[in-house]
Amino acid sequence: MNCPFCASNHDKVIDSRESDGGKIIRRRRECLACNRRFTTYERIEQTARLTVVKRDGTHVPFSRDSIMRGIQAACGKRPIPEQRKEALVSQVEEELHQEFDREVSSAVIGQRVMAKLRDLDEVAYIRYASEHHQFRSVEDLRAELDALEQRTRDVKDQQPLFGTTPAPKPAKP
Repeated sequence: MNCPFCASNHDKVIDSRESDGGKIIRRRRECLACNRRFTTYERIEQTARLTVVKRDGTHVPFSRDSIMRGIQAACGKRPIPEQRKEALVSQVEEELHQEFDREVSSAVIGQRVMAKLRDLDEVAYIRYASEHHQFRSVEDLRAELDALEQRTRDVKDQQPLFGTTPAPKPAKP
Protein backbone atom coordinates (compact mmCIF):
# COMPACT_ATOMS: atom_id res chain seq x y z
CA MET A 1 0.00 0.00 0.00
CA ASN A 2 1.46 3.38 -0.98
CA CYS A 3 1.35 6.14 1.61
CA PRO A 4 -0.88 8.98 0.39
CA PHE A 5 1.50 11.50 1.96
CA CYS A 6 5.00 10.39 0.92
CA ALA A 7 4.25 7.60 -1.62
CA SER A 8 6.38 5.11 0.31
CA ASN A 9 5.16 1.53 0.20
CA HIS A 10 6.44 0.63 3.67
CA ASP A 11 3.66 0.63 6.25
CA LYS A 12 2.26 -1.42 9.07
CA VAL A 13 -1.32 -2.19 10.00
CA ILE A 14 -2.24 -0.75 13.39
CA ASP A 15 -5.88 -1.80 13.58
CA SER A 16 -8.37 -3.87 11.50
CA ARG A 17 -12.12 -3.85 11.92
CA GLU A 18 -15.06 -5.29 10.02
CA SER A 19 -17.89 -3.02 9.01
CA ASP A 20 -21.12 -3.30 7.03
CA GLY A 21 -21.80 -6.76 8.43
CA GLY A 22 -18.36 -8.10 7.63
CA LYS A 23 -18.49 -7.09 3.97
CA ILE A 24 -15.86 -4.38 4.38
CA ILE A 25 -12.60 -4.43 6.33
CA ARG A 26 -11.27 -1.11 7.58
CA ARG A 27 -7.53 -1.01 8.20
CA ARG A 28 -5.73 1.77 10.04
CA ARG A 29 -2.13 1.98 8.80
CA GLU A 30 1.02 3.85 9.76
CA CYS A 31 3.69 4.74 7.22
CA LEU A 32 7.12 3.62 8.39
CA ALA A 33 8.83 6.33 6.31
CA CYS A 34 6.96 9.48 7.40
CA ASN A 35 5.11 8.10 10.50
CA ARG A 36 1.75 9.47 9.30
CA ARG A 37 -1.43 7.42 9.60
CA PHE A 38 -4.08 6.66 7.00
CA THR A 39 -7.07 4.38 6.56
CA THR A 40 -7.77 1.84 3.82
CA TYR A 41 -10.89 -0.20 3.08
CA GLU A 42 -11.11 -3.66 1.57
CA ARG A 43 -14.30 -4.92 -0.04
CA ILE A 44 -15.14 -7.86 -2.23
CA GLU A 45 -15.15 -6.94 -5.88
CA GLN A 46 -18.05 -8.34 -7.85
CA THR A 47 -16.04 -9.93 -10.65
CA ALA A 48 -18.98 -11.64 -12.29
CA ARG A 49 -20.89 -8.72 -13.70
CA LEU A 50 -24.62 -9.28 -13.96
CA THR A 51 -26.43 -8.38 -17.13
CA VAL A 52 -30.08 -7.33 -16.97
CA VAL A 53 -32.37 -8.63 -19.70
CA LYS A 54 -35.03 -6.00 -20.22
CA ARG A 55 -38.60 -6.55 -21.45
CA ASP A 56 -37.68 -5.68 -25.02
CA GLY A 57 -34.87 -8.26 -24.99
CA THR A 58 -31.99 -5.79 -24.75
CA HIS A 59 -29.11 -6.51 -22.39
CA VAL A 60 -27.71 -3.81 -20.11
CA PRO A 61 -25.18 -3.98 -17.28
CA PHE A 62 -26.66 -4.31 -13.78
CA SER A 63 -26.79 -0.97 -12.00
CA ARG A 64 -27.72 -0.51 -8.38
CA ASP A 65 -28.25 3.19 -9.21
CA SER A 66 -31.07 2.19 -11.53
CA ILE A 67 -32.81 0.31 -8.72
CA MET A 68 -32.28 3.26 -6.38
CA ARG A 69 -33.84 5.68 -8.90
CA GLY A 70 -36.94 3.48 -9.10
CA ILE A 71 -37.19 3.31 -5.33
CA GLN A 72 -36.67 7.08 -4.98
CA ALA A 73 -39.44 7.72 -7.49
CA ALA A 74 -41.79 5.28 -5.73
CA CYS A 75 -41.06 6.69 -2.29
CA GLY A 76 -41.50 10.30 -3.41
CA LYS A 77 -42.05 12.39 -0.30
CA ARG A 78 -42.90 9.43 1.91
CA PRO A 79 -41.26 9.49 5.38
CA ILE A 80 -38.74 6.76 4.60
CA PRO A 81 -35.15 7.27 5.79
CA GLU A 82 -32.42 7.12 3.14
CA GLN A 83 -30.68 4.36 5.11
CA ARG A 84 -33.73 2.11 4.69
CA LYS A 85 -33.75 2.74 0.94
CA GLU A 86 -30.02 2.02 0.71
CA ALA A 87 -30.46 -1.15 2.76
CA LEU A 88 -33.27 -2.29 0.47
CA VAL A 89 -31.09 -1.79 -2.62
CA SER A 90 -28.18 -3.60 -0.96
CA GLN A 91 -30.41 -6.55 -0.02
CA VAL A 92 -31.74 -6.88 -3.56
CA GLU A 93 -28.26 -6.55 -5.06
CA GLU A 94 -26.82 -9.16 -2.71
CA GLU A 95 -29.66 -11.61 -3.42
CA LEU A 96 -29.21 -11.21 -7.17
CA HIS A 97 -25.45 -11.72 -7.07
CA GLN A 98 -25.89 -14.83 -4.93
CA GLU A 99 -28.62 -16.37 -7.06
CA PHE A 100 -27.68 -15.42 -10.63
CA ASP A 101 -24.35 -15.91 -12.39
CA ARG A 102 -24.59 -13.83 -15.54
CA GLU A 103 -28.10 -12.73 -16.50
CA VAL A 104 -31.21 -11.72 -14.61
CA SER A 105 -34.46 -10.43 -16.06
CA SER A 106 -35.74 -7.01 -15.15
CA ALA A 107 -39.01 -8.71 -14.13
CA VAL A 108 -37.19 -10.67 -11.41
CA ILE A 109 -35.52 -7.52 -10.12
CA GLY A 110 -38.87 -5.72 -10.08
CA GLN A 111 -40.51 -8.57 -8.15
CA ARG A 112 -37.73 -8.51 -5.53
CA VAL A 113 -37.99 -4.75 -5.10
CA MET A 114 -41.78 -4.89 -4.86
CA ALA A 115 -41.67 -7.60 -2.19
CA LYS A 116 -39.35 -5.49 -0.06
CA LEU A 117 -41.28 -2.26 -0.66
CA ARG A 118 -44.53 -3.98 0.32
CA ASP A 119 -43.12 -4.51 3.81
CA LEU A 120 -41.47 -1.09 3.96
CA ASP A 121 -44.25 1.22 2.79
CA GLU A 122 -47.54 0.28 1.11
CA VAL A 123 -47.93 3.56 -0.78
CA ALA A 124 -44.41 3.28 -2.22
CA TYR A 125 -45.20 -0.33 -3.10
CA ILE A 126 -48.32 0.66 -5.06
CA ARG A 127 -46.42 3.41 -6.88
CA TYR A 128 -43.65 0.98 -7.83
CA ALA A 129 -46.10 -1.81 -8.74
CA SER A 130 -48.07 0.51 -11.02
CA GLU A 131 -44.91 1.09 -13.09
CA HIS A 132 -43.66 -2.48 -12.90
CA HIS A 133 -46.99 -4.11 -13.82
CA GLN A 134 -47.87 -1.30 -16.23
CA PHE A 135 -51.48 -1.06 -15.06
CA ARG A 136 -53.74 -0.22 -17.97
CA SER A 137 -56.88 0.65 -16.03
CA VAL A 138 -58.23 1.65 -12.67
CA GLU A 139 -59.53 -1.91 -12.28
CA ASP A 140 -55.98 -3.24 -12.47
CA LEU A 141 -54.93 -0.82 -9.75
CA ARG A 142 -58.00 -1.67 -7.66
CA ALA A 143 -57.23 -5.41 -7.90
CA GLU A 144 -53.69 -4.78 -6.65
CA LEU A 145 -55.02 -2.61 -3.80
CA ASP A 146 -57.50 -5.35 -2.83
CA ALA A 147 -54.73 -7.95 -2.78
CA LEU A 148 -52.60 -5.64 -0.64
CA GLU A 149 -55.49 -5.01 1.74
CA GLN A 150 -56.23 -8.74 2.20
CA ARG A 151 -52.68 -9.87 2.92
CA THR A 152 -51.70 -10.80 6.44
CA ARG A 153 -49.47 -8.17 7.97
CA ASP A 154 -46.67 -8.93 10.37
CA VAL A 155 -46.66 -7.07 13.66
CA LYS A 156 -43.46 -5.10 14.19
CA ASP A 157 -40.85 -6.96 16.27
CA GLN A 158 -43.04 -10.06 16.45
CA GLN A 159 -41.41 -13.41 15.77
CA PRO A 160 -42.88 -15.31 12.82
CA LEU A 161 -45.40 -17.99 13.67
CA PHE A 162 -43.81 -20.54 11.35
CA GLY A 163 -40.09 -19.88 11.70
CA THR A 164 -37.27 -21.77 10.11
CA THR A 165 -36.32 -23.50 13.35
CA PRO A 166 -38.55 -26.33 14.53
CA ALA A 167 -40.21 -26.15 17.91
CA PRO A 168 -38.54 -28.26 20.62
CA LYS A 169 -40.06 -31.71 21.05
CA PRO A 170 -41.64 -32.43 24.43
CA ALA A 171 -39.79 -34.85 26.66
CA LYS A 172 -41.14 -38.41 26.73
CA PRO A 173 -42.50 -39.54 30.12
